[in-house]
Amino acid sequence: MAYVVMESCIRCKYTDCVDVCPVDCFYEGPNMLVIHPDECIDCGLCEPECPVKAIAHEDEMPQDQLDFIQINEEMSERWPNIYEMKDAPPDADEWKEVKAKRHLLEK
Repeated sequence: MAYVVMESCIRCKYTDCVDVCPVDCFYEGPNMLVIHPDECIDCGLCEPECPVKAIAHEDEMPQDQLDFIQINEEMSERWPNIYEMKDAPPDADEWKEVKAKRHLLEK
């Protein structure tokens, strides 16, 4: 079992979650973060830190977000590890409330 980063992270990429992760299981893509499912220890510290509520336990994800389980798994094998908090993109706040962003995911 693991936590999963979902669609809400796209174009926001806040890294508050990275700062609290005890095992550094986050990976950074061009416009979102993902969690490596084999590295996540299921502690749940990241979930309440996300300002856009983009993180959920895989057993509690909305039906329309289930494909992000696979996206997290695949992209965490390709993207570099991120283990320190950094500034969000300059336009992150503009994307915070946008729901349909899946088509903007850059792999």
